[in-house]
Amino acid sequence: MKARNYRSIRGMLYTRQEYIHGAPQPRITRFTMGTYREDYEVEVRLKARERELIRDRALESLRVNVNRLLQKKVGGNNYYYIIMIYPHHVLRENKMMTGAGADRLQEGMRRAFGKPIGRAAAVEPGQTIAKVLTFANYVPVVRQILKVGASKIPKGGDIDVVYLKRE
Repeated sequence: MKARNYRSIRGMLYTRQEYIHGAPQPRITRFTMGTYREDYEVEVRLKARERELIRDRALESLRVNVNRLLQKKVGGNNYYYIIMIYPHHVLRENKMMTGAGADRLQEGMRRAFGKPIGRAAAVEPGQTIAKVLTFANYVPVVRQILKVGASKIPKGGDIDVVYLKRE
């Protein structure tokens, strides 16, 4: 199956761990990166454009790419990067045999529940996928980095800048 078959949300999400045997672990390894500080001035958010499923591989690709660029261009002490969503939904596939004689060995769509093949996070329009806390002078650089990171998300994303009020 191709990844595009798992982009849109169809039917009920499959998330109950106690009923799922052999569900794969999420491929995303860390959810927070950088250095947390109290004096960050700006929060730059990557938000979803549409209702969609984002596979754990896409989230890990987003995490690695954005974190590497932030380290290189902003510096490790000037940002705090957080992935805000978790891939709860277990994806299933009813694998079909091909070749001569396959029609005699398979049931087709009869009792086609499928085996777990991966995980995905279900997001709604406007939901925050990732955010970066940083200082005001790094906002153009961080916006550009998140724009590059948005290309890793299946249907793209929008970038918002929120100035934090510190008292």
